[in-house]
Amino acid sequence: MADPSSYRPQPGEIPDSPGVYRFRDEHRRVIYVGKAKSLRQRLANYFQDLTNLHPRTRTMVTTAASVEWTVVSTEVEALQLEYTWIKEFDPRFNVKYRDDKSYPYLAVTMNEEFPRVQVMRGQKRKGVRYFGPYSHAWAIRDTVDLLLRVFPVRTCSAGVFKNAARTGRPCLLGYIGKCSAPCVGRISPEDHRELAEDFSDFMAGRTGTYLRRLEKQMMQAAEDMEYERAARLRDDIEALKKAMEKNAVVLTDATDADLIAVAEDELEAAVQIFHVRGGRVRGQRGWVTDKVEDVTTEALVEHALQQLYGEETGDSVPKEVLVPALPDPIEPVQDWLTGRRGSNVSLRIPQRGDKKALMETVQRNALQALALHKTKRASDLTTRSRALEEIADALELDSAPLRIECYDISHLQGEDVVASMVVFEDGLQRKGEYRRFQIKGFEGQDDVRSMHEVITRRFRRYLAEKEKTGEWADGDVLTEEDGRPKRFAYPPQLVVVDGGQPQVAAAKKALDGLGIDDIAVCGLAKRLEEVWVPGEDDPVVLPRSSEGLYLLQRVRDEAHRFAITYQRTKRTKRLRTSPLDEVPGLGETRKQALIKHFGSVKRLRSATIDQIQEVPGIGRKTAETIAVALAKAAPAAPAVNTATGEIMEEEDPETTAGSFGEPVSAGPPDERRGQET
Repeated sequence: MADPSSYRPQPGEIPDSPGVYRFRDEHRRVIYVGKAKSLRQRLANYFQDLTNLHPRTRTMVTTAASVEWTVVSTEVEALQLEYTWIKEFDPRFNVKYRDDKSYPYLAVTMNEEFPRVQVMRGQKRKGVRYFGPYSHAWAIRDTVDLLLRVFPVRTCSAGVFKNAARTGRPCLLGYIGKCSAPCVGRISPEDHRELAEDFSDFMAGRTGTYLRRLEKQMMQAAEDMEYERAARLRDDIEALKKAMEKNAVVLTDATDADLIAVAEDELEAAVQIFHVRGGRVRGQRGWVTDKVEDVTTEALVEHALQQLYGEETGDSVPKEVLVPALPDPIEPVQDWLTGRRGSNVSLRIPQRGDKKALMETVQRNALQALALHKTKRASDLTTRSRALEEIADALELDSAPLRIECYDISHLQGEDVVASMVVFEDGLQRKGEYRRFQIKGFEGQDDVRSMHEVITRRFRRYLAEKEKTGEWADGDVLTEEDGRPKRFAYPPQLVVVDGGQPQVAAAKKALDGLGIDDIAVCGLAKRLEEVWVPGEDDPVVLPRSSEGLYLLQRVRDEAHRFAITYQRTKRTKRLRTSPLDEVPGLGETRKQALIKHFGSVKRLRSATIDQIQEVPGIGRKTAETIAVALAKAAPAAPAVNTATGEIMEEEDPETTAGSFGEPVSAGPPDERRGQET
């Protein structure tokens, strides 16, 4: 525990101007980011008598070992920089709203030649129109199923679309009238795009005009005695009305607004957001946060606005945002929202009428969300604490291991040998700090030797970062050149390896070789779920019902999953190679152009140099190099039906998307971080 007076800035050092400040701990890790209209006045509040500080603020300043600041021109700049640094450094003492799920959106991919309607989650993409978020994916599918009758827009994946175009046969939706079948040319790209625009306009709330137009067409068809067409239009109108009923009108003036409500107690806060578009509730989402600092309702609202609109621009930021309390001061936040939207945004508290009534509904949802979260978490916190205490008792540790790192080795018959490192803090996954390793020290299969190499590499990096942070000597700050935190700077209290006595001995030997004696080591063997510790001939046996054993199993299984995912990715990438990969100076764009022109590597191999030159971007010299490379490369062996022995004349396997050595996704973004090559 640090004394704040030991790092308090000297009088007159802190400027009396707007800015953003950062508190760092002894490892130079950023633990808190804040902004201020006057840095001098705000920081002075942290360096007063500790007994006058809020308990959580007191914990923060005694955990910190230094403070630094950056001066900006305006409060709007301070707001933006604070948001950027919170996203970048993930400080433990800042308010961070945790989404209780990844909310699904209804998306229309207007950036494609034939726009597609689909369910999307995660980060938003440029050129895609989003509607929502929705509470459940099935709610989106129900709505889309009703609307496809009127707006038969493409919903199929790229693979299904290409296959239908190749065979000349549409999918089932094309046969039953729920897709206009652009894949087989039943509708032109222009007409299909117009259909997608109509779909988007309807979802955006412009429903009245479209319904009136359909009703007029229905009446005209009846007058012309086109009764079948009139009946179809009648059914279309009913389908649209049924879809509209799923989102009841809550504001009669067709308002576009977001309503934000906060429910809080001394320890936690829950935020609920209703997205109203065209007077209808189009989506709902909720967050929960620990109040790890002394924070007011106004500050909670400001943090919610930052998280909600920090990555949004244009119409994604509504004209009106209704909140239970206004940030103080309100002008910088309102100016920031206006800048994100590109036009004026009204930030206010509803006082009367329908908007106040709807805000009360949002508030009730926030209260229920907080109550539900506390019910779940009471048991969750107790369970995690008991698990860590049981591990500490079983391994005879001085304190509960708040940070646990687990390592696993994965390979296929000695090839593509890789390792994984997963991190659990306070019994919870810390996916942003997962790491992957390629085994470089030797060839072949040797799990014990591989474990020794991985532990050595990881903690050699830790020692290097520790020396740089100034714990041993004055040095650099704990950041990369681009400002991101260093990758191996924070030590665990416990290292877990997937394996038994040999793997544990290898890990311990690696730590001893580096002179590290303050990190505990254990291993979890799969066969009998025995816990092995260094230097012991017998394992530590935890009861099957032990929460500590269950936590170790979860850590071990997560390390195994992460390792095998990476190993399969490397194997797939190695197998899906192409002779074109060996052509010097031939990039992905020209490889794709060659395959598109000839259809496959097989046909390209049989082409002449003059024919290869016909491909845009391929000159005479490059064509000769390609021809030589393909002549040297042995053609792929033909596929054989193992039941009959027949040689299968299928499509050239080298035309697959991965044949050019493209990166193959290893799962969610958080699983592709920090690859150590």
